[in-house]
Order: sequence, then structure tokens, then C-alpha cells
Amino acid sequence: MSEATIGDVARRAGVSATTVSRFLAGQSVRAADTIRAAVEELDYRPSPVARSLRSGRTRSIALVVPDVTNPFFAAVVKGAEAVARQDDYNLCLYNTDENVDREVSVLADLVGRVDGLILAPTVESDEAPLRAHQAGLPVVFLDREIGGSPMFDAVLVDNAGGSRRAAEHLLDLGHRRIAIVNGTKHSTPGRQRREGFLETLKSRGVEPPEAYQELGDFREESGYQSVMRLLALEHPPTAIYVTNNLMTVGALRALHDIGVRVPDQVSLVGFDDLQLAALLQPPLTVVDRPMEEQGALAMRLLLGRLHETQDSAPRRIVLETKLLVRGSTAPPRDPAPIAATRNATAATRHPFHTSHRRPT
Repeated sequence: MSEATIGDVARRAGVSATTVSRFLAGQSVRAADTIRAAVEELDYRPSPVARSLRSGRTRSIALVVPDVTNPFFAAVVKGAEAVARQDDYNLCLYNTDENVDREVSVLADLVGRVDGLILAPTVESDEAPLRAHQAGLPVVFLDREIGGSPMFDAVLVDNAGGSRRAAEHLLDLGHRRIAIVNGTKHSTPGRQRREGFLETLKSRGVEPPEAYQELGDFREESGYQSVMRLLALEHPPTAIYVTNNLMTVGALRALHDIGVRVPDQVSLVGFDDLQLAALLQPPLTVVDRPMEEQGALAMRLLLGRLHETQDSAPRRIVLETKLLVRGSTAPPRDPAPIAATRNATAATRHPFHTSHRRPT
């Protein structure tokens, strides 16, 4: 069955197509009740193209993220898309691959093509969001900010508080040889999670040496290589805090490849809950946050901006995090040295085992 057209509605209501078009645009017209009844009877749906021409809007919103493979951003997309759909907006997803130049190019292309933008900036020194804002594109920050950005709405989480709880948990268990595997310090999560963790350790009299402070890039491979280096130390840590989910996957892979037992030899805490974290053996202790809610709130802020007739003060929402204590953390014990475990594993591993990587 063919879909009804604006002409069908006009004939059913006994008015001109122009009158129907004015009614659909929200203008006051004669026979409004008759037109409304005709629209409902015919189940008429105005085409997106026609609506955008009348309103001057595209009915599209861009969500620009640094790593589309990160499960966190998948949850964010789900939350944002659900809200956008309720307001009849389309959501377009863009991936910058943690590359500032790529982000600059994407944002420049989006001006004039979408009605608004939700952005997780690659680094805190980004200038591209400012240029997009100056070009008239409403911008809401997700999970990250840029330096001197009070003009933007933002939906964040308490990164420092989550890291503080992770540090206190490990300290309360009795750990003192504690390492951190962090993402880039030039992004909001990387900076805040590192600062919150190290400041809490210092307040309790524990200052990790530089060798215990690994710097990754929020990718799985950097988590793997970082943990391999930590476990190769003469005095490896008894506990490791990994500041995002993909690096945590890499850390788990490194521990598995070497044969280090969790938590018997090393306790492990990650940031962001993984879908299978509770099913691992042992289940993984993590700092958790409301990921879908972050995306939904960012979309609501942006839609609010699009519907406002006057600008209001920027809104900054910070959501709480919580520590989910599971089986991957325990008091430090006196296990066989990790070096002996590593050597024994290397001696029994098949020489063509492809997942084993030597520490660099």
C-alpha cells in the first residue's frame, strides 16, 4: 500500500496543499481540526526532506567519539539514540580514532550538515570545538572537556572520585606496591583518573616509583605492553589499577600469557565495567559508571539547546561512579616470585604460541 501524500490529506480535508503545509509547520490555519483528522485517518508522515526544507533543520545530530571500538562509547550511542528517536532526530556516528587532525576535519565537514554535535574531544587542548561553536553549531561535550570551555554544556563522570575509591580499596587490603596503567594525560579522563589515584596514594604515605606509572593510549595493546613491563620488574607490583576497559582487556591478556594468578600474585582493578567482567574467573573488580545515562543526558542537553529561543547558562553535569568489588582483588600474599612464574611459563609454552609477546 502506497504512503499518503500531502495532496491526499488536502483532498480529504477539502483544503489546498499549501494550507496543509502551513498547518504542518505549526501555523494557524482554517479547518485545522479537519486537517488534523485527515492526517490521522491517512496516517500521513511528512518526509524528512520536506520537513528540513520548511524548518531549515536537517533533523540530524552528530556524535563524534575517539574510539568507536570502545564498549563505553557503544553504550553512550545506545543512550543518546534512544532520546534522539523520541524527538524524531537521526543520530550520525563519527570516529576520530584518537587523532586530533581527523577530529578537526570531521568537525569542519559537519558545519551546516547537522543541527548539533555531541563530542568527546581527543585532547583538552582542542580548538576545533570552538571553531564549530563560532560557526553556529551547538556543541555538548561528552566525558571530556577542553581547556577554558565554560561556554559548552558537558556531561562528565567523577573520574577522580572513582580512582580515589580504587586506591583506597587497594590500600585497605594492605597493598603498598601499587602500579597504575593510565591513558593519555592530555585528555580529561586520563588526567583526572591519574591525579585522583596518585593523590590518594600519597595521602596515605604511598608514592609509586616512576616504573610503576605506565602511560598507555586507552587501547588494548598499550594495556598489554604496560603490564608486561610491570611484571618484568625486579620487584613487580602486587596490585595494578588500569584506567579504562580496553587497556584492562590487554592487562588480562598479559597476565594470562605469563601465567600470573589473579589475585594470588597480583590484584587487578579496572575502570568501566565490561559486559563479561562478572563472569571472568575471578570476576573483575571495576570502577563503574552509568554509561547509557551519560549518552542520554548529553542528547537531552543538546535537544534543549536546539529548542531554546534564548541562550541559557552552560550546564555541567557530573555523574557519580561506584566501585564494584569482585574477586580480582585480595590482600597481598607471599606467592612464588612472578619472575619464576614467567620463566616457568616461557619454558613450557609452545615456541609458536602466537599471543605471547616479549616485554619491551
